Amino acid sequence: MKSAVAIINRDKAGRAEVDKALSSAGISGMVELVPGAEIEGRVRFHVEQGAKLVIVGGGDGSVGAAASALKGGDATLGILPLGTLNHFARDLGIPFDLDQAAVLIANGGTRLVDVAQVNGRTFVNNSAIGLYPLMVVDRENQQHRLGRSKRLAMLVASFRTLAKFHDDRLTLTSNEGRSSVDTPLLFVGNNEYRVAMPGAGSREALDDGHLCVLVMRKKGVPGFLAATARALIGLAREDDMVRIDDVERLRVDSSRASLTLSIDGETCRMKPPLDYRIRKGALRVRVAAPQEATRRSGSKL
Repeated sequence: MKSAVAIINRDKAGRAEVDKALSSAGISGMVELVPGAEIEGRVRFHVEQGAKLVIVGGGDGSVGAAASALKGGDATLGILPLGTLNHFARDLGIPFDLDQAAVLIANGGTRLVDVAQVNGRTFVNNSAIGLYPLMVVDRENQQHRLGRSKRLAMLVASFRTLAKFHDDRLTLTSNEGRSSVDTPLLFVGNNEYRVAMPGAGSREALDDGHLCVLVMRKKGVPGFLAATARALIGLAREDDMVRIDDVERLRVDSSRASLTLSIDGETCRMKPPLDYRIRKGALRVRVAAPQEATRRSGSKL
C-alpha cells in the first residue's frame, strides 16, 4: 500500500469519491478538501512535515499552486485532473478518469519536468499579456455580478474587449537582444506550444528547458480575427505571430504602472518589469511508466 497526502480543491470533488479511487488503487493516507487559495500553503506544510508523495486534485490552477510549493524539492506530485481543461495533465499523458489517474499514481514512474515563473510566481502552462487576460477579467466580473455561465460570459467579454481593441507597447529583452513591439498579445509558455491545428494549444515536451515566446504582430480588429481564424484551421501565416526561439529568460517592460496578465487561466496585475524564466527539471511528477505510455500510444514494445 503506497502512502500519500491528498490535497483536493473542494470545489472540484467530494471526499468520498476521492477516498474510493485512491483506496481502490492501493493508496492510503490523509485526504484534505480545501479552498483553491489554500492549496499551496497546505502542500508546503505537508512537505515540511516530510511528505514524499503529494496528490493534488483540481484543475490547472490547483496544480500550479502545488507546483509552486514542490518545485526544487524531493517530494513528488501526483495529479488527479478534476478541472475543466487540465492542460498540464493532458500534456503529461495523465488520464482524466479519476480511477485511472489514481492507478497511474500508484503504479507509474517519476519524471522531472520544467516549470516557469514570472516575478517569482510559478506557472505550469502559460502566461499572456494583452487581449486575452482582459477578456478573462470581464468574464469573471460577469460571473460574479450577474451569475452568467462561463461560456456566455466569455462570449460577451470577447465582443466588449474587441470593441476597445488596442495594442500594448512592450520592451522585450531576451537572448536575441532588446526590442520594442506594439502587440495585442504576448504569449509566454512553459515549453513549446503548437499554435495551429491539429493539436493547437498542446505541447510535445515539458522538459526541453525553454520558454515559448510568441508575439502577435500589430493588427486591427479584422486582422486579429483573421489571424486567430487561420491558427484555428491550421493555416497560420508567418506574418501572424513572431516566435522568439531558445529563450530561457525574458524581461518585459512597459511605461504602464501595472500590467494585467493571465497565469494558467487566472488573472492578476503586476508592476513591470516582468521577469520570466524557466526552471529546468524543477518538478517531480508521477506519470505513466515507460511501458504503459508506449502501450497507450499504440506502439509495439
